[in-house]
Amino acid sequence: MRISSMAMVCRVVATVVIFLQLASGCKKHDVPNEKDREVDIKLVADNFVSPIGLVAPDDNSKRMFVIDQVGKIWVIDKNGNKLSTPFLDLTSKLVTLTPAYDERGLLGLAFHPGFRENGKFYVYYQMPPRTGGPATGVLWDNLSRISEFKVSGNVNVADMSSERVVLEWDDPQSNHNGGTLAFGPDSYLYISLGDGGAANDVAPGHVEDWYAANAGGNAQNVEANLFGKILRINVNGTPYSIPSDNPFVNKAGMDEIYAYGFRNPFRMAFDMGGTHMLVAGDAGQVLWEEISVVKKGGNYGWNVKEGTHCFNAANNTMVMASCPMVDNLGNNLIDPVIELNNWANPAGGIATTVIGGNFYRGKDIKGWDGKYIFGTFSQTPTTANGELFVASPSSSDRWSYEEVMLKSHPDDVGYYLRGFGNDDDGEVYLTVSSMLGPSGNTGKVFKLVTVKNKWDY
Repeated sequence: MRISSMAMVCRVVATVVIFLQLASGCKKHDVPNEKDREVDIKLVADNFVSPIGLVAPDDNSKRMFVIDQVGKIWVIDKNGNKLSTPFLDLTSKLVTLTPAYDERGLLGLAFHPGFRENGKFYVYYQMPPRTGGPATGVLWDNLSRISEFKVSGNVNVADMSSERVVLEWDDPQSNHNGGTLAFGPDSYLYISLGDGGAANDVAPGHVEDWYAANAGGNAQNVEANLFGKILRINVNGTPYSIPSDNPFVNKAGMDEIYAYGFRNPFRMAFDMGGTHMLVAGDAGQVLWEEISVVKKGGNYGWNVKEGTHCFNAANNTMVMASCPMVDNLGNNLIDPVIELNNWANPAGGIATTVIGGNFYRGKDIKGWDGKYIFGTFSQTPTTANGELFVASPSSSDRWSYEEVMLKSHPDDVGYYLRGFGNDDDGEVYLTVSSMLGPSGNTGKVFKLVTVKNKWDY
């Protein structure tokens, strides 16, 4: 595009404050101000069913891999093209999904730190249930599995015959599966698991815990099962090994556990920069949603607490008058750094559930380096109007945050917001759809971008 001589003068003048009032044809308010720049979403790829996340391998290929809940992983190449053949297709292995709404399916993807050399990656998905169940006359809902695969001779297609099962367990209910797989800076695989499902952490398959005032308690029981936990394992073992510094090694408690006390940590992510902190979004019951900084050995409160409040399993719309601040092991119950009101909260709220996000480490949006981007699935269960937020991490107990007012969607994202992702450069992407459940083909991937203004020639 040809730049006029007048525009060139304005550009120079904008960078030299002393000449602002002397420049002919330029006004002082024409000088670019980063605070005046607007943010929007730019379509990258579409025609997905229910995209719940995006992952970029550290292999210099500049590819991005989209997790579609219905069992497929799709490649977006370095030129931004969605390849016509899925990288991985597990649809024949999945439990049958309910099109109207389902929390099962293909939920997680992580690439081995040595992926460039060994071609290994890991997925988390739900299969049809095995025989038996959590109680007499009650059947398992599904079999959850984490498997290792390798790429084939074609780097854009996985070798389906290479599956190696790493870890699997029987799920008592269909919901609260967690779902994120992520390799930490220590090269160990972190796995987020929900409390087993149903509601209040109470149902067949939910054991008792140390807190007698509330029934149930998978998330607080560290000896009976892995539900309601974030796990940490070394996938280089057979089928895996346990990092020696996991908090329950050589103690009462399951060795795989890294942190506990979660209801449904659906999405979590490590910061690509800074201290590489791990942050998880944990879905609330009826009253509050939460974002938490995850630390080794931490107890995040569920079902003793929901957010910063004492939870009442007998009546989940009412807050318990009091509750312990320390568990039976002497660990403090850690409060979230961000708390949102659920849409059903009598005090008012606009979040059906929180969607944990990613840190911004890109260069396109000035002033956002190190910010944490997260959102909500929707504002009511049947409205495709998730919202986007940007938070400022700090060392304090609570983080400040504000809603992101997108230029093209100033009131909300305009879709059900399902997940996030970073590319190699630290830019942030949103995965969305217009359908409540895993059906249709309205799924899209958007990139968060700065809107060009009149100063961008």
